[in-house]
Amino acid sequence: MKVKSTRFGEIEVSEQAILQFPHGIPGFIDEKVFAFLPYDVDSPFAFLQSVNEPDLTFMIMEPFSFFPDYDFELDNSIVKALGFSDKNPPQIFNIIRMTEKLEEMTANLLAPIIVNWQNRKAMQYVLDKTSYNVRHRVFPDGLPQQADKGGQ
Repeated sequence: MKVKSTRFGEIEVSEQAILQFPHGIPGFIDEKVFAFLPYDVDSPFAFLQSVNEPDLTFMIMEPFSFFPDYDFELDNSIVKALGFSDKNPPQIFNIIRMTEKLEEMTANLLAPIIVNWQNRKAMQYVLDKTSYNVRHRVFPDGLPQQADKGGQ
């Protein structure tokens, strides 16, 4: 499938990389189909590119490399609706907010993206009764090379 993107140009995307968001994404409820574009093979970062809106791209990340204690429970209705099971657990991503300074990048831990790769359905799930918020610093101690040098 060909997808047009102002960020990436026109790209060919396999059907396996297409995710259906039946309820859209909060703030973008009409956008229901996104292409999952990995940043690099072993990178925790990726992009969600709207299939219908070339200007709509989200940068996302797998949170556990940066937030190993990140934990929450999904409502049973969500588990059932998206088709998760012990043999088919969800993959979790979080939307990233980029800033001019990379070390100030934040992740939205309040509303993770939940993906079922078997049926390619996904949703953004807003957590209830949690201390997580929409702007957790990804590098609270500075970039890794800065942290190794004592932040200098």
